[in-house]
Amino acid sequence: MANDTARGGIRSPRTVVRALRHPATLIALAAVLGVVFGLIAGEWAGNLKFIGDLFIRLIQMAIVPLVMASVIVATGSMTGTGMGRLAGRTFSWMIGFSIVAALVGWGLAALFQPGVGIDYSGPVDAALQESAQPATGWQETVLGFVSTNIVNAMSTASMLPIIVFSLLFGLALNGYVRTTGNRLIVTLLEQLQQVVLGMIRLVMHIAPIGVFCLLAALAGDVGFAVVTTALSYLGLTLLGVVIVTVLFVIVVIARTRLNPWALPGKLAEQTVIAVTTTSSAVTFPTVLKNAVEKVGISQRVAGFTLSVGLTMGSYGAVLNYTIVILFLAQAGRMELSPGQVVLGMALAILLNMGTITVPGGFAVAAMFLATSLGLPLEAVGLLIAVDWFTGIFRTFLNVNGDTMVAMLVADATGEIDRDVYAGRTTVTAAPVDQEGLADRFAAADRAD
Repeated sequence: MANDTARGGIRSPRTVVRALRHPATLIALAAVLGVVFGLIAGEWAGNLKFIGDLFIRLIQMAIVPLVMASVIVATGSMTGTGMGRLAGRTFSWMIGFSIVAALVGWGLAALFQPGVGIDYSGPVDAALQESAQPATGWQETVLGFVSTNIVNAMSTASMLPIIVFSLLFGLALNGYVRTTGNRLIVTLLEQLQQVVLGMIRLVMHIAPIGVFCLLAALAGDVGFAVVTTALSYLGLTLLGVVIVTVLFVIVVIARTRLNPWALPGKLAEQTVIAVTTTSSAVTFPTVLKNAVEKVGISQRVAGFTLSVGLTMGSYGAVLNYTIVILFLAQAGRMELSPGQVVLGMALAILLNMGTITVPGGFAVAAMFLATSLGLPLEAVGLLIAVDWFTGIFRTFLNVNGDTMVAMLVADATGEIDRDVYAGRTTVTAAPVDQEGLADRFAAADRAD
């Protein structure tokens, strides 16, 4: 009888084949092979660049309808539930730490400049030329947020006017739904969102080919610097995660006065699951269970704060996206103005607060940021190639950051059991409502 486990516990060839077919594995292999091919072929590898550019354009063309549908659905579906002191404290800590993560990402990327090893300082794509024009002052920058012709903004991928229009449309739709109870337009846009997401899934099937061609052309042009640049980007992201985690711990210990040496043991189980699955959704049941049974957070605070954190508490993603913005600017030899830096950090935060929900993972989010700020899209290919590793870093910070925010909220409301934290008392957590949190699980995995 055939089975998946061979003698001695070694996995069967069938299991190995399944692992090799995983999209992240295929992209990683394509990236390595592309770099090797580019180093061997030299400048000739530049002939493959158009295939990589085609892959980038296939994703790029879906961004406008995807962002519009996502923003309108998010704002059009908002309700007044979950408000009050608990919600206020939760949102305040999450937004505050998201801002800290963005500032840390900006500071590290500005200091170490991970994108200087490659050069994408060529002409801006004609389709982005209008949105890439720098404003002459803050008044023009503010005026640029609103377009007199939304169709023209869509045709030129001017993302800021599109977002403003979508937010206003979504707010108006929200009022219409509350007044009439008619959710037909919301439902249609939700379906459009899913269809466009399906398009992106189809495009991502050729991601290994696109990444191979992009990195082959890049390696043929700049040589081994492509490897050192990727390692610099990964190292900087990891350093940022460590710094933000330390800041989290310092604030938590200072506010709660709990024993800091007990905290790593209480987070160990969920950390292992987070870094091995790179999924906040898969880790969530363990996070909720540990928050109640090991940390001593009340079921009420844990249930609300941690479920909200699935979509709003993506501190690792905010950190990573801020680094991506500066990486792309440095690769394009572009000087970002202070206003553009602030705008970029704001977009990185909004991407992970449920206001601008962009399904499709890192590739779409990175190209949304690049398009919004007129940054070189081609350099995104290198970042996609190593995104499995940055996904580990993002998920680690997302998961453990949510637990520490829940500790801060519970301490402020007097709902953290110090005897449970110290191991003197035991409690049992309530089961997780998997179906009720399905949408949050999906959003969390997109942020990871």
